[in-house]
Amino acid sequence: MNEVLDISQFRENNRYEAKLAQGGLPGSIWETYSAFANTDGGLILLGVKENKNHTFEIAGLENPESLLSAFWDTVNNQNKVSLNILMNKHVRVQEIEGKKIICIEVPRAERQLKPIYIGNNILTGTFHRNGEGDYRCTKEDVSEMLRDASATTADTKILKEMDESV
Repeated sequence: MNEVLDISQFRENNRYEAKLAQGGLPGSIWETYSAFANTDGGLILLGVKENKNHTFEIAGLENPESLLSAFWDTVNNQNKVSLNILMNKHVRVQEIEGKKIICIEVPRAERQLKPIYIGNNILTGTFHRNGEGDYRCTKEDVSEMLRDASATTADTKILKEMDESV
């Protein structure tokens, strides 16, 4: 992800999230991280304002390096986030319109790694993305992710009791 972003083309939706981040790293970033990782991945933009019509506007960040440091410290803290699935290439500072923003490209987590959750409670800390919102997963959603994470998925198991004559 090294291309120059054309923010005017972006709208907040199931793949893009804008966070102003003027007062520091927003707490809601972790719900979005979990939701993107558990759904289809997405791009978090820090230093970007979402307008009422859902378009984006560059606000910029005064000190993106300190936000980056706080981000990496937290995403690697297993008391806050169950697993860091990001590499250096997924997070960068970019200058647009003379202002610096942070771009965090959250990939979709491999099924063996799901669910990605925040805090220490898998049932209350697992989120998914629906439209432009991050929503807490149900117990059934979490159970499904855990089932699908096993080395052998349900659809690959041989059913020994199955009667072929049916």
